[in-house]
Amino acid sequence: MVQTYTSPIRVYKFPFELVMAAYEKRFPTCKMIPVFVGSEITSEVNSPDGATSVIERRCKLNVDAPYLLRKIAGVDFVYFIQRNSKDRRRRTLLIEAWNESFSSRLTIKETCKYSVHPDNEDWTCFEQDASLEIKSFFGFESAVEKLAIKQYMANIKKGKEVIDYYIQELLDEGVTHVPRFSIEEDVGNTGDADDEITIVNSQITAPVNPPASFDGKLHRDSLYKLEADYIHRCLGDLDPVEESRLVELKQWLQEHHKEKIPSDAHLLRFLRARGFIVEKGREMLCRSLIWRKQHQIDRLLSTWKAPEVLKQYFPGGWHGYDDAGRPVFVLRLGNLDVKGLLRSVGVDGLLKLAITVCEEGLARCEEATKLHQHPVSSWACIFDLDGLSMRHLWRPGLKVLYRIIEVVEANYPETMGRVFLVRAPRLFPILWTIVSPFIDENTRKKFIIYGGNDHEIEGGLKDYLDKKYIPKFLGGDADCDVPEGGLVPKSHYLPEDADLESGIDSISISSESLYQSVSLVKDSYHEVPVVIQESGSVITWDFDVCKGDCTFTILYTPDPLPPMAVPPPSPAAHPSLMDSHPGLQLTRVVPVINCTDGSSEQGTYAAEKPGTYILQWKSIEPASTSAQAHSQFTFDFGLTSSYKCKVLYHYDTISQDEFRGSLSSVQSFSSLSMA
Repeated sequence: MVQTYTSPIRVYKFPFELVMAAYEKRFPTCKMIPVFVGSEITSEVNSPDGATSVIERRCKLNVDAPYLLRKIAGVDFVYFIQRNSKDRRRRTLLIEAWNESFSSRLTIKETCKYSVHPDNEDWTCFEQDASLEIKSFFGFESAVEKLAIKQYMANIKKGKEVIDYYIQELLDEGVTHVPRFSIEEDVGNTGDADDEITIVNSQITAPVNPPASFDGKLHRDSLYKLEADYIHRCLGDLDPVEESRLVELKQWLQEHHKEKIPSDAHLLRFLRARGFIVEKGREMLCRSLIWRKQHQIDRLLSTWKAPEVLKQYFPGGWHGYDDAGRPVFVLRLGNLDVKGLLRSVGVDGLLKLAITVCEEGLARCEEATKLHQHPVSSWACIFDLDGLSMRHLWRPGLKVLYRIIEVVEANYPETMGRVFLVRAPRLFPILWTIVSPFIDENTRKKFIIYGGNDHEIEGGLKDYLDKKYIPKFLGGDADCDVPEGGLVPKSHYLPEDADLESGIDSISISSESLYQSVSLVKDSYHEVPVVIQESGSVITWDFDVCKGDCTFTILYTPDPLPPMAVPPPSPAAHPSLMDSHPGLQLTRVVPVINCTDGSSEQGTYAAEKPGTYILQWKSIEPASTSAQAHSQFTFDFGLTSSYKCKVLYHYDTISQDEFRGSLSSVQSFSSLSMA
């Protein structure tokens, strides 16, 4: 298995030349990094004009490995080769390093780049990529991998400190400016070009010109570049591994979801929920994005209005902040008439209410981040349990509660910072025993429970909230305008013949969805004919691959389709029209697009002439065994195991005059989608 690391962009607010002077001071040894014992230059090549240079060093490291492992390996030191390619004219330095010791047993590669900040030429950016692959190591592969990762992460933390240290040392010495390279400096030189080339050691392994990776490997798209200062300021303190995984996930989304990328804080929540394992976080996130699109969640706050019965009898609302700046939601659970509300608004109404609260919570976290000038990514909840009784254990109500917990944990992970359960009655242990198994373990650890009036004594709510934010009914000073709740009058109830439990396992968030779904078995097709009457009309499409891999293309025929060739109206898989009707004149007008599990595709095609255009999806085998392994963890959405691929799609046709891009057919992600 290959372990990888990708750093965010680290910014030194000093010119490139001064940073380079500080970087050179760390050789031949570095007192800031004890494991770096020493280095020697094995080759050095300078261009005739002095603009570029390539220096190769052999570096000696004293690895802090267990005694037994060092004895088995038979070494006290390990050696690395480091090649530095500097371009003074372009103000860049590329550093490539790889291990010399044990190269047949393990491969360690590192690539770093110093370059000028794109927005400020007096600042310097630093990027870093690394990979580790262990082939065999005397049966100690796992131990060596953990040791190498631990040592490498420790050195990463030290890296920025080292440069900062030597920059300060230069400033203390009075060196505040290092002139930039200028070709005019060498105009008066009449010596031979060979005089400008210094060679140490006859074994020259580095070319004068920088390698191809100079502009390629570390030139990441600005849409998913993240600066370390930005991460610290807006997302919080992350260790190097967490930073790397965030950059990796954002890069994957940029490649597969085009412009539909949620905010960095949103990505971070899903990574945290899956222990910063990118594959698992990505799967969870993709399922959630599809869920949001399918049920038009981004429109929920603007389109769904809570019924009057909820406004009067749902005893919950937002109120103040805790000591960490989190917005606080107060719910007087003991005053909640679960049966009355369920009989009045149904399962769908209660689930929409829960999702609306979560959406409001995300918006309030963004506001709190701006208000308190530090990252706020979660909210706190106060559940007042005074009045909790056996009526709250009503079976249909508990089933709805389980469903709400399931939806919230799948789509709003790591949004619960703290949960205060106050005035817990004697009945509470019974309810907690029933409900707690359905709550994620990480979330359960955030619960703080107070029985009786314990929330008012030392160690109570006052340790976490300012008294001005604690409601008066909990011993604070705040006039909390949360409704008191109570029994819902039966005049609000739905008809008696309404089935309260129907839909609990398959709740519809919206009455209609723009998207259709189709399930494809291996090598089968789904084809949608679109009849275009006017040339210049635009076909737009938007689809997500929920499970498996597939291809997408558009075919064209000027002839009307035979009656038996028209695909059925319901989503279903069938043979291709090209195979079943060989006499049909079909032309491919859109190149085949390969779509992998979790990918999202949007696009447009301007029809050059009237006729029938056929949108075609085909299920294919995963490109690799790893893709197959990935597929088995994909959320099923009710899909049986016999299907290989599932696609959620929407298409539209727009006249030439009406066309303004594909936004009319692609649901936007509003603030959640803004990178």
